[in-house]
Amino acid sequence: MKKSPPEYQQIERHVGLKIRQLRTQLGLTQQQLAEMIGVTYQQAHKYERGINRVSAGRLYEIARVLGADVGYFFEGLEDGGETRLTGRQRLCLEVSRNFSHIEDERHQEAVSQLCRSLAVKTCQSPKGA
Repeated sequence: MKKSPPEYQQIERHVGLKIRQLRTQLGLTQQQLAEMIGVTYQQAHKYERGINRVSAGRLYEIARVLGADVGYFFEGLEDGGETRLTGRQRLCLEVSRNFSHIEDERHQEAVSQLCRSLAVKTCQSPKGA
């Protein structure tokens, strides 16, 4: 069965979201990504919003500069292709973005230790406690 245009648009939005998530996790701006892949800021923005289709060659280049496998951008499509960030995903992206702006390595290590400590305490506490 042939996919309808809205289904294709859903895939474009999903791929764009995955580009944005990975770019943000790496602490890159849209402008930096655009320069790395040889497009304008506006074009990078349109890719991330799913407004413009990302060609196979361009997606390969994006994957290369972000250090990802091309398949990463399609993960989750088989689960219905959810293209909206959950609250937890938004927080993770915000933490990642903010962490990338901390220049002092001692401060980075302190934040990392805090996260590890909280994660260990969370894992060790009984459910519902």
